[in-house]
Amino acid sequence: MKERQLEIVEAAGKILTASGVKGLTIKNLAKEMQFSESAIYRHFQSKEAIIVAMLNYLAEGMDQRLAKAVRTDDSPEEKLRSLFQSHFNFFKKRPYFVVAAFSDGLMEESGGINEAILKLMNVMQKHLMPIIGEGQQKGDFTSALPAEELIHIIMGSFRLQKLKWRMEGFKFDLKKDGERRMQSLLALIKN
Repeated sequence: MKERQLEIVEAAGKILTASGVKGLTIKNLAKEMQFSESAIYRHFQSKEAIIVAMLNYLAEGMDQRLAKAVRTDDSPEEKLRSLFQSHFNFFKKRPYFVVAAFSDGLMEESGGINEAILKLMNVMQKHLMPIIGEGQQKGDFTSALPAEELIHIIMGSFRLQKLKWRMEGFKFDLKKDGERRMQSLLALIKN
């Protein structure tokens, strides 16, 4: 993504955070950036293209960030903690990505947006699957449920946490709350 496109994506994220999906218009985006609408259209064909670019940027960055967060010699529990600590740190600094990734209104916008959200979820699953599988193989995590089910429980729990964080105006400490959530999840999945 080019620098100007990234600026547009970040401005769009800020509008999404403040005004929701309905507030994100090319007109409002141009006003926020002090551009003409035609300047926005030089970089993106539509509002949908901006949102898809935002989600794809988030997925690619998440893939790289999560790959670096986990050390191969750590235990499965340490890997799981590291993965989510990286995740919390990222979202705490960029709450507008929470709105893009977890806005129910966006999922109704288009197939392209839904596809980008699914890509984002697949990135997280890609990083969780080997950790949960290793934990089950070593006997650290329960085998009462398949790894896929544990991943759904984990991802669902953190999705709800981020949704609540957004709905409460980003007022609570995402990292502290995330650590408590991780403790609870580990109590459920550990042998």
